[in-house]
Amino acid sequence: MENFIVSARKYRPATFHSVVGQESITATLKNAILNNHLAHAYLFCGPRGVGKTTCARIFAKTINCMSPAGTGEPCNGCESCSAFNENRSYNIHELDAASNNSVDDIRSLVDKVRIPPQIGKYSVYIIDEVHMLSASAFNAFLKTLEEPPAHAIFVLATTEKHKILPTILSRCQIFDFNRIKVSDIEQHLVYVANKEGVPFEVNALNIIAQKADGAMRDALSIFDQIVSSSGKNITYQAVLENLNVLDYDYYFRMVDDFQKENITSVLLTFNEILNKGFDGQHFIAGLSSHFRDLLVCQELATLDLLEVGGEIKEKYKNQANSCNTEYLLTSLEYANQCDFQYKNAQNKRLHVELTLIKLAQVSKKKTLN
Repeated sequence: MENFIVSARKYRPATFHSVVGQESITATLKNAILNNHLAHAYLFCGPRGVGKTTCARIFAKTINCMSPAGTGEPCNGCESCSAFNENRSYNIHELDAASNNSVDDIRSLVDKVRIPPQIGKYSVYIIDEVHMLSASAFNAFLKTLEEPPAHAIFVLATTEKHKILPTILSRCQIFDFNRIKVSDIEQHLVYVANKEGVPFEVNALNIIAQKADGAMRDALSIFDQIVSSSGKNITYQAVLENLNVLDYDYYFRMVDDFQKENITSVLLTFNEILNKGFDGQHFIAGLSSHFRDLLVCQELATLDLLEVGGEIKEKYKNQANSCNTEYLLTSLEYANQCDFQYKNAQNKRLHVELTLIKLAQVSKKKTLN
């Protein structure tokens, strides 16, 4: 039986062009390679799963490529590129600073740095989670980082830039990686699903993209989880059940009932949500987000701030048209206040229910004082 490879590894980018959501950084690195303006030390900062180590590996592969295409991309065909792709290259050295953070580990690394590469121009040293190095290890590393041999390039990666010593920061070119947009993650998931031959609903992939919170690796891990549990068919309902996400439909129903001042239906819907195992604060935070999304739907200029799929986007537009701005602002204020006071409430269910009753009595024509 063929070994299963997780999507995050199977679809790991092999060129700068295939890196998702970091266009400005990949363009800068490609220009540096094309113009031969390579720094001796780089610091890649940003949240987890956004492509820091991946970009470091592609960078290492590209600067050692024997047949560069003239576009700043590796050829992926020469001996050096093949060695990188097959994890047998001696030109790339990775150190996990989380478990190798002592002075002795850094001294061992410094000793290796002196040895020039046998094939290719550069030896690239990627130090992951560099903020985990001890203060003495940082100090032992300073001189080598400032004046390394001509063949050595350091790429430091971290999720916590503020923990790195200023003396280290001043010796590096710093690249700040962004969280990946929901739309970019969704597009990549569509590509992966098509490659894997997995049927999917677009709204389902949109939920996965939102749940990933800007991290492509997390999105692909969730994708694999859903595929495993739903029998290779990614449906909206399967994603809701597996990720314990509250269906948008509840929020749409709630707002419709608020506008009709139907307190009975509102309380019954909330009871149904609690019976499904959802926490009251989880629900009220979601309701606040729903009011916010309705608010951004009221203007074309802010419509792009809505990060949901096609069908649900139309529902938001339709419901936003039935609400005026004052009504939404007042409702958002009530929901936020409830969320803020939730932890201190003795009877948490009653606390939420009182807020829902208030929301059902907000006039659509209410104006803020």
